[in-house]
Amino acid sequence: MALSQEIESSFPSLTFQIRRTQPELIPPASPTPHETKLLSHIDQQPGLRANIPIIQFYRNQPSMAGKDPVKVIRNAIAQALVFYYPLAGRVKEASGGELVVDCNEEGVMFIEADADVTLEQFGEIKPPFPCLEELLYDAAVPEGVLNTPILLIQVTRLKCGGFIFALRFNHTMVDGVGIVHFILSVTEIAKGAKQPSILPSWNRELLRARDPPRVTFNHREYEQLTDIQTDTAFTSTKFSEQSFFFGSNEISALRSLLPRDLESASTTFEILTSYIWRCRTRALGLNPTEEIRMMCIVDARGKFDPPIPIGYYGSCFAFPAAVTIAGELSEKPLEFAVELIKEASSEVSEEYMHSVADLMVSEGRPMFTVVRSCLVLDTTDGGFRNLDFGWGKAVYGGIAKPGAGSFPYVHFHVPGQNAKGEEGIFVLISLPTEIMTAFVKELNELIV
Repeated sequence: MALSQEIESSFPSLTFQIRRTQPELIPPASPTPHETKLLSHIDQQPGLRANIPIIQFYRNQPSMAGKDPVKVIRNAIAQALVFYYPLAGRVKEASGGELVVDCNEEGVMFIEADADVTLEQFGEIKPPFPCLEELLYDAAVPEGVLNTPILLIQVTRLKCGGFIFALRFNHTMVDGVGIVHFILSVTEIAKGAKQPSILPSWNRELLRARDPPRVTFNHREYEQLTDIQTDTAFTSTKFSEQSFFFGSNEISALRSLLPRDLESASTTFEILTSYIWRCRTRALGLNPTEEIRMMCIVDARGKFDPPIPIGYYGSCFAFPAAVTIAGELSEKPLEFAVELIKEASSEVSEEYMHSVADLMVSEGRPMFTVVRSCLVLDTTDGGFRNLDFGWGKAVYGGIAKPGAGSFPYVHFHVPGQNAKGEEGIFVLISLPTEIMTAFVKELNELIV
């Protein structure tokens, strides 16, 4: 194998060598249509002009002896792209800033690598991953989302016979549900299927603005605010990324803080998000009268009548804002935050999605509110860990780090196991380094 680069990485105290070949473009395995497709107005939001990394760790599987995961996955990607051919194209900006995809068969970027380390040497496998930039070599493709490969994929063989599959996707083209469907199609083809069990559906016209546009909701998630604070929380350029594990004991402790009727009517995501929001607000030390937001990403696929096609892989979600002031959230019982989260999330409907699309056109594609705001996505039922290329389910599978693009305050809830083998939820969080210490203190005080 011709090796282009050999580097040293660590995780976090583990040092190992990674060797990778020159990046290569993988086009569809057979000819696909050459055409230009319009993206939806949900896809075109400035907040989605970001690349999102995911990572999957797989054990050695004796039944797969003699099979090379790099070759198996590379071939399956090429075949899957015949069905998902727009992903082999390039996103471009047309007149008026409209985003389109040029379906040109240029291909997705693929990197083959080897690491002289075993899966067991990683110890507890949880995000964030200090060696992510080596397991997913970003420098292989230009920055941004325009005129660059829509997917970057790296498969790294491990010394034990296991491997790591890492992927970065352009969020203007595909959302979390969509990327799981794409990887699922790769796994199915890798195991011998002729076509995906869920056939992809473009249908971006379903989420384009109406003519004339009609904004029918008060979308507080897009309010453009001026930040009057100049403290560390909003001027820091040094951030700390951490994940926090919540097992059944911790979640039960949080549920015990709520009135029984509210506790039984609330999801773990709603309760955990409310708890994190309150701890975060206290740690930030905001002026008690400052307005704050928590925006929960809500999948809207099940809100449409007739339903959105099951194979739709564009962005089909909203992030309605729960809004209050810092003093109220910090001082009131946890149930106050839970009620706010539940009320905001319940707004999402088919009409709400059309209203967002119309807002993008009528207001010139506003950015979501970034001032004193935080977004959160629940991926616990996303299906990443179940993606099986033939070597079994992933030891860890899902989002690789908190944040999205240039906005650091995006939290993710990811399923996983702690060092004791307990099943639970990792909450991925990014905060200014000075604030993270205070945040951890708040977490510990409330959960004990």
